[in-house]
Amino acid sequence: MPPAILLMGPTASGKTRVALWLAERFPVEIVSVDSAQVFRDMDIGTAKPDAAIRKAFPHHLIDLISPEEAYSAARFRSDALAAMGKITARDRIPLLAGGTMLYYKALCEGLAELPRADAAVRAELDARAAADGWPALHAELARVDPATAARLPVTDAQRIQRALEVFRLSGRPMSEWIGERRTQRPPYRFLALGLLPSDRNALHARIARRFDAMLLAGLENEVAHLHGKYTLSPDLPSMRCVGYRQVWQAQNGIIPRHELRDRGIYATRQLAKRQITWMTNTLRPESFDCLAADVCGRIGKRVDALLTGRPP
Repeated sequence: MPPAILLMGPTASGKTRVALWLAERFPVEIVSVDSAQVFRDMDIGTAKPDAAIRKAFPHHLIDLISPEEAYSAARFRSDALAAMGKITARDRIPLLAGGTMLYYKALCEGLAELPRADAAVRAELDARAAADGWPALHAELARVDPATAARLPVTDAQRIQRALEVFRLSGRPMSEWIGERRTQRPPYRFLALGLLPSDRNALHARIARRFDAMLLAGLENEVAHLHGKYTLSPDLPSMRCVGYRQVWQAQNGIIPRHELRDRGIYATRQLAKRQITWMTNTLRPESFDCLAADVCGRIGKRVDALLTGRPP
């Protein structure tokens, strides 16, 4: 199978710097894995590569849709596989770089078309749990879907409920649906690389500097421009992006203007925490310290080993 490189990391971990370093030295093309960079005219708050960088190193899956639209993990998977196919056909290597961890999972594992949530079924399950306890529902799950029950603790109410709901609505166990999803794995030999901080405080300092730089670069003016050009609301995915949400709230009097910076930095830190949890608990890439001075060289050796077969 042809190779493909996954370069993931939390916000402010230096993914763009590493990706560009690799693009200067290896026959790769960069595919963005970023749920915010798909929006046109959202440049500053998404840390989108500028025009000069994109001219020198073409990026895929950037500026795809209007901020008035929504973009899904399923659409990302389809778009990414199409871009990867074209890159591979040019005898080059897809380098997927970004921090939207759900997109990596969707790409590598596929997506099961599970039945949609049903309020009536959930209400019934909640009532039974209130009367009998979640261990009783876990026991029921063990009878109809032993594989799923075996991997869920009796305290995991949300997943027990969802697994029973899926069985009630479809007549098929959740484990069967997941098995179908695994058959969707794409025909690539993935090298998953993760940028993780050895010191969370140092990453937090980077996040603060980065948010300050975005404010100085005109993030507030960018949000005002978006509102003048598009019909937007706070419920749209584009305006729920970290940074944009806080500027929107400040500009509309929802939060005091003097709290914008602190709230933006805090929200970005929470995003980084969620990204790190995804990486360490679910995706489990080969990890590199994003704070190390030689991180590019270390990753470069690993990529060279992938392409040449020589040990790093």
